[in-house]
Amino acid sequence: MADGTEVPVEGALPENAPPGNLPAENIPEEKAPPRTRHSSIYREQTTFSEYLESLLVTIILALFGTSFIVQAFKIPSASMEKTLLIGDHLLVNKFIFGGHGAWYENFLPYRSLQRGDIIVFKYPYLDHPHYVKRVIGLPGDHVKLVDQQVYINGQLLNEPYVVHDPSVPYDPFNYSFPPLRDQMIPLNVINEWRPQLRKYVQGDEMVVPPGKYFAMGDNRDHSQDSRYWGFVDRDAIMGHPFFIYWSVDATSADYAGDSTFGQRLVGIFDTLMHLPARTRWHRMFHTVH
Repeated sequence: MADGTEVPVEGALPENAPPGNLPAENIPEEKAPPRTRHSSIYREQTTFSEYLESLLVTIILALFGTSFIVQAFKIPSASMEKTLLIGDHLLVNKFIFGGHGAWYENFLPYRSLQRGDIIVFKYPYLDHPHYVKRVIGLPGDHVKLVDQQVYINGQLLNEPYVVHDPSVPYDPFNYSFPPLRDQMIPLNVINEWRPQLRKYVQGDEMVVPPGKYFAMGDNRDHSQDSRYWGFVDRDAIMGHPFFIYWSVDATSADYAGDSTFGQRLVGIFDTLMHLPARTRWHRMFHTVH
């Protein structure tokens, strides 16, 4: 048993019993096996405690894993298409990026954030929802956009992952960023970022401050990113999505936060009813780059 106590089994002979098929009256009284009328109850109680112990260990390991190592997320918007699609369900590695300066980073397999990394982070405003974007500018980088192309420190950035949508209405930040002094700031720039935006502009470039990152979506014309709300703080970065474990054909409306409980419930049942047909089988078990 788990507690080290032997439970006698009815009908068994002690280990030191004489050979042969001895009648019960020939066994010395002190050697006779004890009664086990209640042993089945004791066994059930012990088994329950073992299950409970295993469950608690599993819960603790799961909480540790989701807190420090891996966490699951789903994609609710089109800002990272075609790298990540609405309805992709991801595993995010939270045990990858160093840079906090902690002593243990020298002994663990951390690495520094690099340009081009896809990151999951907490949005700096509202209720801090989780966003997913790609790192474009590192601390100290000079960033600018000219005719939908990104330049970093004066060099054109190679971005094979970027897609553009010519049907999107004209947005000056898709063609020229940061804004010049006489350039009007678009209405889709949030109010908190408007008075700060020009503080980081030197000439025709934006300088990324220490401890901050400039992030953008791959679906460049449909992405609310650092152009419109500012930098990503290092402490807000949770990890790197590395694996698509499931993908379902969905729209942004399926993940709308303002939908009612009934609407979400109907959506869940609809997904379950059409699960095989709506699953994007070709995207499952793919790594994310």
